[in-house]
Amino acid sequence: MFNNIPPLTRGLIIINVIVFIIVTLLNNNQVNAYLAAFYPFSPFFHSWQIITHMFMHGSFMHILFNMLTLFSFGPILEQSLGDKKFLILYFLSGLGAFFLFNLWNFVEVEQIKGSLESFGFDINSYLAGESVQFRGNSEAVLVQQGLIEDLKNIISVPMVGASGAIFGVIAAFATLYPEAKIGIMFIPVPVKVKYVLPIVIIVSIALGVTGNVGGIAHLAHVGGAIVGFILAKIWKRHLYRFK
Repeated sequence: MFNNIPPLTRGLIIINVIVFIIVTLLNNNQVNAYLAAFYPFSPFFHSWQIITHMFMHGSFMHILFNMLTLFSFGPILEQSLGDKKFLILYFLSGLGAFFLFNLWNFVEVEQIKGSLESFGFDINSYLAGESVQFRGNSEAVLVQQGLIEDLKNIISVPMVGASGAIFGVIAAFATLYPEAKIGIMFIPVPVKVKYVLPIVIIVSIALGVTGNVGGIAHLAHVGGAIVGFILAKIWKRHLYRFK
């Protein structure tokens, strides 16, 4: 059965699984930090992370969900679009996820900086690793400490996973096959994918702007879906079967 999967989809699944097994066996935080994707202005960021993070996963359930989804939608798109377009779709969606997620991070970092500077906090000295003092009364100090904690999380907590690329695949599928019906957990009847995708995107945006609930980078999903939708819209005009 697995051998019947088109080569690119099969290869992507194999690479993801192999990387997950190796990283899990090594259980090395330095390796994880080297391959996961950090905020671009973080001292932990390296250029290759924009690609390598797509093959990193935080847990067994994380990779299981992503690979099952790729297994479900990937073969159809690979056969419809062809090898080159499918590969472009996958990686550009992953890059779109990285971009949108970190664009929002940038907005949050600038807001945090502005708030800290309003307290007279020397943010540049702090980012340079120098010891700084909190200013103001006890309430102001608590606010500053909370802002610093938020800043630390953005700078030092990386994003991992193929979810952005996978959401691009799902969005492309929904664009090319809007009438297709899929089964969804807890819903007893199949639902047309053209109804499912907008709901998922709206929920992801809402969760993303209110915080990454459960450690999930919801805006990364949105970024991947946007790229997948745009590419599918462009390519749909040139695919004979969709005319």
